[in-house]
Amino acid sequence: MAFARVCSLDDLWEGDMGVFEVNGTEVLVAHLEEGIVRATQAYCPHQRVALVEGDLDRNTLICSQHLWEFDLVTCRGINPDHAELANYPTEIRGDEVFVDPEGDSPKTARP
Repeated sequence: MAFARVCSLDDLWEGDMGVFEVNGTEVLVAHLEEGIVRATQAYCPHQRVALVEGDLDRNTLICSQHLWEFDLVTCRGINPDHAELANYPTEIRGDEVFVDPEGDSPKTARP
């Protein structure tokens, strides 16, 4: 695996998310409840809207364009349930967040 440092936990407080470039791939990193950190694709699988423009409600990411909802703990769709997001391997080393964008691939979906 090709883990790369993305940010520190001080850069991404619990309840926050941000987009980072990792080895040429834009990755959305979200700091969820209970210290869980997830990395996923930066764009909605529906119409490539930037997910960082959406809302993070606890562990649920809501796309700003068509209100698609994703459980970021599993990266599976809630509404619609057939959708999914890439789930990039993530490691926390001390206070540093590392992501391997080659550990999965961006997903696409239709309504």
